[in-house]
Amino acid sequence: MTGFQKGALLFLRLAMGWLFFYAGYVQLMAEKWSAGGYLKGAQNFQELYLWLVRPEVLPIISQVNKWALILLGVSLIVGAFVRLSSYLGIVLMLLYYFVLPFPAQSTHGLVVDEHIIYIGVLAVLAGLRAGRFMGMDSLLRTRFG
Repeated sequence: MTGFQKGALLFLRLAMGWLFFYAGYVQLMAEKWSAGGYLKGAQNFQELYLWLVRPEVLPIISQVNKWALILLGVSLIVGAFVRLSSYLGIVLMLLYYFVLPFPAQSTHGLVVDEHIIYIGVLAVLAGLRAGRFMGMDSLLRTRFG
């Protein structure tokens, strides 16, 4: 891998890490933030998403969402367990994506929206073991890195 490729990979890892960390942080700091509004608008797999908004489940889902974003961001920023966190991030982005009507249409495109782009970037980070370049995975040397 060339120096430019390593630098680009590092940039992607840090940028995605910050994006996820900040999203989770904002949700954590908002006193009354809940995933309920987003989940109630589900257009696909409605039974699953309606189950997630049940009063006894929703507070747990909201906390899991906040902390999943924060931990995913921290993992990418420090470069620890990048493969594992990228795979889990892909699942999270798929869950976000399937709330939307299909085919998803945004002001910027049809089917491909930011969730799909995030999935692609996370797949690249996992596939190239991005945490092993200027990240903690180079020290940890686990199969999750």
